[in-house]
Amino acid sequence: MAWYYSKFTNTIAEAGKAIYPLPMFVNAALNRPGWLPGRYPSAGPLPHLMDVWKSGGPSIDFMSPDFYFPNIKHWCDLYTRGGNPLFIPEHKFDNTVAAKAAYTIGHYESIGFAPFSIESTGDPENEPLGKMYNLITQLTPIIASHHGQNKIEGVLLDKENQEIILNLGNYEFTVRHSYTLGYESGSKNDTWEPAGAIIIQTGKNEFYLAGSGVVVTFKNIKNPVLNVGILKAEEGRFDNNNWKVIRHLNGDQTHQGRHVRILLADGFLIQRFELYNYE
Repeated sequence: MAWYYSKFTNTIAEAGKAIYPLPMFVNAALNRPGWLPGRYPSAGPLPHLMDVWKSGGPSIDFMSPDFYFPNIKHWCDLYTRGGNPLFIPEHKFDNTVAAKAAYTIGHYESIGFAPFSIESTGDPENEPLGKMYNLITQLTPIIASHHGQNKIEGVLLDKENQEIILNLGNYEFTVRHSYTLGYESGSKNDTWEPAGAIIIQTGKNEFYLAGSGVVVTFKNIKNPVLNVGILKAEEGRFDNNNWKVIRHLNGDQTHQGRHVRILLADGFLIQRFELYNYE
């Protein structure tokens, strides 16, 4: 069944490309957890059928998952095998989408994240997703110039997943949900608002952090006997691709040089920081 669906879809893709050679993708409705074939859209471009679709549909450039169920990491891991670029053409428009946009574009270097019905709001710029897109738009030239070089990461955190450890350059980053600090009233809730951010390494010791709800500490993995300090931390924005400092961060804003942070209560921000090493 998957073979004939892919062959049929490939015929359509070939015909379209003959007129206008755009990249072509197929949108996969994922199998609902616990449902057997026949109760979900069977034989579509699902992870266990990707090889069949690649064989039957060589003119299809990539396969893309849409999300209405949890566990986005599980599915994105499956859809980034075999050189398949990640594009998310559909996601339930819920309170997780802003954090997931940062996570998928940072961690998987995805080429797009498009929640369903994002136009159905009267004030898109003040939606959390709109604010996150604003940060991503500002960072797009940096993201593009560092793509595929192991210099970009993304995080997605909540109460069940409060911490993640990442490596960028010579450094180990421990990224925690900002509620772990106990500063914000939401930290006492049974569920936590999702937190998400992108981290980009732009120099040996220079990084950008963009998103909301994260706190970051550092270790030197190349020379673990050294301590890592924060040489400079600043909040800012990009105007016409030029970095403009809004304020310099120090004192309580970096916990006396112990961490870099963007609280959920702070909203959606970009910070640039530089690290240094000392004995």
